[in-house]
Amino acid sequence: MQEYQIIKMNDFSNDQINPIRMLKQLCKIHDNSSLRVGIESLKEIDGDHAFLCQQEDQLVGFLSWYSSDGIEANINSMVHPQFRRSGVFRELLQRATSEMQMQGIRTCRFRIPSNSESGIECIRHLEASFSSSEFSMTFKGIEDTKLCFGDVNLRLATEQDLEFLIKCLSQAFGDSESWTREYLSHTKESSRITYIAMDSLTPVGMIRVNWLHTNTAIIHDFCVLPAFQGRGYGREILSKVVKFLQSQEYSPIRLSVVTQNRRALSLYQSIGFDVSAESLYYVIPIDNI
Repeated sequence: MQEYQIIKMNDFSNDQINPIRMLKQLCKIHDNSSLRVGIESLKEIDGDHAFLCQQEDQLVGFLSWYSSDGIEANINSMVHPQFRRSGVFRELLQRATSEMQMQGIRTCRFRIPSNSESGIECIRHLEASFSSSEFSMTFKGIEDTKLCFGDVNLRLATEQDLEFLIKCLSQAFGDSESWTREYLSHTKESSRITYIAMDSLTPVGMIRVNWLHTNTAIIHDFCVLPAFQGRGYGREILSKVVKFLQSQEYSPIRLSVVTQNRRALSLYQSIGFDVSAESLYYVIPIDNI
């Protein structure tokens, strides 16, 4: 691969990001896929790590990664259709994993569009194992009469709420409290806001919003304590957050849901979210790459 140059991305100006957008659009059209590579997360402060592969002045490959727990790296990548099967992805991945290993990463997790045959073929050739699948959902709008506004109030979380956040997330999603504590410590950027859902003086759930610089809002870590589930709190919490984001003119508003979680999927659809894409996730120990 001597004719290629791998560059660590340090310039996050439009001049640098526009070729990435163009490559993404080219790959989407060529593969007829719903490719997403996290362009909105490319920023100088608290942004993803990213590498570019260039041939002379042409961008032919891109790979970005981030970790939410300091153990597993989430990876997005794409290669120009005319430069596939020539080692571009492998070279990008080797450069990135060298960096990951120095930061203690043990596992790589790849996001592949479910309708990308080339992406699935590539990741299987890497001998990564299928882990899970998710629907990406985008808020399409709904009449206010269909939104629910009850007695639940939302307030900003403070440092004193940490133990509640750990309890709520670990009980709702089944992760250990120790892992959840690490996860929260790795995801406390200024752009990520956490809200506590209160019924009178009782905390019943939580929801987080990642406010991206592109006026995109991503809802995540949305959960209700198991002891309070089944009482309509989830609908109230999500309705109020969506209404607030609308008032702030955030568009699009996005969230993700595991494809097997039909109960959550039904709730999100009833509030006005539509499935926009499906992603498959594959994992592999970093030492096997």
